[in-house]
Amino acid sequence: MSTATTPSADPVELSKGTAGTAAGQGWWQRDGADSAKRNLALIGVLVLLLIIGAVTRSDIFLDIDRLWSNELTVLTQASSIGVIVVGMTFVMISGGIDLSVGALLALASVWCTTVATQDLGPAAMVFTALAVGAIAGLVNGGLIAYGKLVPFIATLAMMLSARGLAQNISGSHTQITSDPFIKSLAGDRLLGVPYMVIIFLAVTAIGWVLLNRTTFGRRTVAIGGNAEAARLAGINVRLQTLLLYVLSGVCCGIAALMVVSQTTSGSNTHGDLYELSAIAAAIIGGTALTGGRGTIVGSLLGVLIFTQITNLFIVNNLQLDIQRIINGGIIVAAVLIQQFRVGSFFRTRLNR
Repeated sequence: MSTATTPSADPVELSKGTAGTAAGQGWWQRDGADSAKRNLALIGVLVLLLIIGAVTRSDIFLDIDRLWSNELTVLTQASSIGVIVVGMTFVMISGGIDLSVGALLALASVWCTTVATQDLGPAAMVFTALAVGAIAGLVNGGLIAYGKLVPFIATLAMMLSARGLAQNISGSHTQITSDPFIKSLAGDRLLGVPYMVIIFLAVTAIGWVLLNRTTFGRRTVAIGGNAEAARLAGINVRLQTLLLYVLSGVCCGIAALMVVSQTTSGSNTHGDLYELSAIAAAIIGGTALTGGRGTIVGSLLGVLIFTQITNLFIVNNLQLDIQRIINGGIIVAAVLIQQFRVGSFFRTRLNR
C-alpha cells in the first residue's frame, strides 16, 4: 500500500520568498520599525507643542534668544524627573511598577543634607544619596522578588515609610545646604548647557546602552514578556527583579542630588507626585504597563513632552487645578492609545 507524500518546501526557496516579502515591504511595515514610528510620532507631538507655543506666546516662541532660554529651562525642569523615568522604564518593561520614587527622592535629599554629611563634604553627600536610594531599592526588590509581594503593594508601603522617615529625620524642617559643589550642579554650565541637563543626558545614554546592548537589558525585556518562560530559559528572575529595583533606587538618589542642588535644601516634601509624572512620561513614551515593551528614547521624548506641556501651561498662566485636570486627561489618553495599539497588534498576529 503506497502512501502519498507532499514534497517538502525547499528551504532556499522559502528564504528567498521571505526575503522577497521583506524587501517588498516599506520599512514602516516591518515589526522592527514599530518603536521608530512611535518615536517619530512623539517628535511630531513636540513640534506641534512648539507651534501651539508660537501661536499662544509668539513673544517667547518666535524670538530665538527667548526660545533658546525657555527650552533650556524646559530641559532643566525635565532633568530630575527624567533621571527617575530611566529607572522607572526598566522596572515597567519588566512588568513591575515603582510608586516609591518620589518618597525615595525626598528621603535621599533629607539624609544627604543632614549636618553630619555636610561636615564631611560633598563626596559624603553624594555617597549618602546614592546609598539611600540603592538600599531602599534593595528592600523594594527583596520584598517583590523573594517576599512574593505585588509590586504595587510593596512600593506603596515603601512610599509611605520613606516619606514618614524623611519627615522624622528632618523634623518637618527644610535642611539648607551651602556646599559649593552641590550648588554648582544647578548653577554652572558647560558650553552653555546646564550641568543638570548634562547629567540627565548622561544617565539616559547609560540607560540606553544598558537596555539595548547588554544581557541585562535583554533579560529585563524577557521577564516582562513572559517571566515563566524567562525562568525556564535559565534567567534568574528573582535576582534580575532585585537589581531592577536597585537601579530605580539609584536613579532616585541621583535625582535627589539634582533637586537638592536646585533648591539648595533637603525636604520631606521633595518629589511630591513624581511617581505619577514618571509613570505618565514612560507611558507617553510607549512603555507598556503590562511589561515587555519600552524604549529609553521613547521615555526621554515622553519626559520632554510632559514637561513642554507644563511649560505651556505656565507661560500661558493656566491655573494649577486646570493643569492637573488636563494632565490627567493626557495620561488616560496615552493609556487608551497604547491599549488600542497592543490589541490591534495581537489581532493582526492571530489573523495571519
